[in-house]
Amino acid sequence: MADLITVDDPDDPRLSDYTGLTDVELRRKREPAEGLFIAEGEKVIRRAKDAGYEMRSMLLTAKWVDVMRDVIDELPAPVYAVSPDLAERVTGYHVHRGALASMRRKPLPTAEEVLTRARRVVVMESVNDHTNIGAIFRSAAALGMDAVLLSPDCADPLYRRSVKVSMGAVFSVPYARLDTWPRSLHTVREAGFKLLALTPDEKATAIDQAAPHLLERVALMLGAEGDGLSPRAMAAADERVRIPMAHGVDSLNVGAAAAVAFYAVATGSPRT
Repeated sequence: MADLITVDDPDDPRLSDYTGLTDVELRRKREPAEGLFIAEGEKVIRRAKDAGYEMRSMLLTAKWVDVMRDVIDELPAPVYAVSPDLAERVTGYHVHRGALASMRRKPLPTAEEVLTRARRVVVMESVNDHTNIGAIFRSAAALGMDAVLLSPDCADPLYRRSVKVSMGAVFSVPYARLDTWPRSLHTVREAGFKLLALTPDEKATAIDQAAPHLLERVALMLGAEGDGLSPRAMAAADERVRIPMAHGVDSLNVGAAAAVAFYAVATGSPRT
């Protein structure tokens, strides 16, 4: 059973995992280095626990202690009970959901390990917005994609904002980082995947026309908001695909585009 500890000092060193959560640069460096990430909200905390992530501690405001009682009773990690004001002073923002957990990261699998068990893969290049990362993972989980591969400069899927936007879907979709870009794409192709580059280019094949013919493994490549896939990534692809647009709209937000493309790939091609 976890220890329930009341804390009234925002400088208490036991709360160090939760300090400065709004400092993106600090947390982006600190969390991977220390092997931790922050789960926010009851549902996300439970999903992280159910996915096998070990809990370092929890920080709860009073009304959430009873809500999380079963988790508290089940796990050995300390639980720090604090006032809403103290939680805000520690984290740097108003913790609306009143429940935070510091979790231990797991070692990431290699790209080869992820690809072995997948048939529909998402490949992201330079997607460095945490909200977009979270949205893409949520759509990938919901729409039947099996795994995600990230270029070296993609944002951290376990950053608090990414986890929150994904509603914990980052815990259910296996992912790995590619070592080099775009050279590591040869690993994907050697594993038997066809590389599809998503682009707004009107000359590309409409994805709803391409998907019914995709009998093999498919890796759908997505680029960053605005810039899209780089010329080098485009050159490495086997085929370019687009989402047909209407009313003069030239493109969608990458999160929305990803959801449409995932649905086309998952429903337009058979699984074996």
